[in-house]
Order: sequence, then C-alpha cells, then structure tokens
Amino acid sequence: MNAMKNRVQLIGNVGNDPEIKTLESGKKLAHLTIATNEIYRNDKGDKVEQTEWHRVTAWGKTAEIIEKFVVKGKEIAVEGKLTHRSYDDKNGDKKYITEVVVNEILLL
Repeated sequence: MNAMKNRVQLIGNVGNDPEIKTLESGKKLAHLTIATNEIYRNDKGDKVEQTEWHRVTAWGKTAEIIEKFVVKGKEIAVEGKLTHRSYDDKNGDKKYITEVVVNEILLL
C-alpha cells in the first residue's frame, strides 16, 4: 500500500513548449503544463467539456527526455507525486503552487 501514497497519473496534451533549465551541477530541470479533458452530460443532457491545467516538473533523465521529444500539443502520460510549495513574489505577496513532480513519462 505504501507505493500508492501520493501517486498521480495524468494523460493529456502539453500546453506549452517545455521550459528547460540546466543547473550549475549540470542536472536538467523541465517545467511544462498538461491539459486534461473530461467530457460529460449535464442535467439537461447537454455535452460539457471541462479542461483542467496541471503544472508539471521533471528532473534529470526525465527532463532530458522531455527536452528532446516533447513539444506543445503532444499527448503524453506522466506519473509522479503531487507537491505544494509557496514563495513571496517581488511585491511581498505569498504565492502558492501545486505541481506534479514526474518520475516517469510515456510519449503517446
């Protein structure tokens, strides 16, 4: 059961070209967004499409794969863990971020 704790799996389309950074250590970091769509019928029987956007971060070899093969619009599957963090922006306002830190990616 421990393997199932804080596990996220998403299949969706990449919303922007990934932003790749190379740290001083040489390690790669990738940031991108993924859109997932849900289609259902409301009480009136009308078809409704709802899109959710997810922030995604990947490190190391996974970031290198993203850098080489992932572009805006590509459908991918990712698996990772959900993380939350906060920071103070330049105006001193506290900002909160929820993102998926990826440990596996599948190019579809």
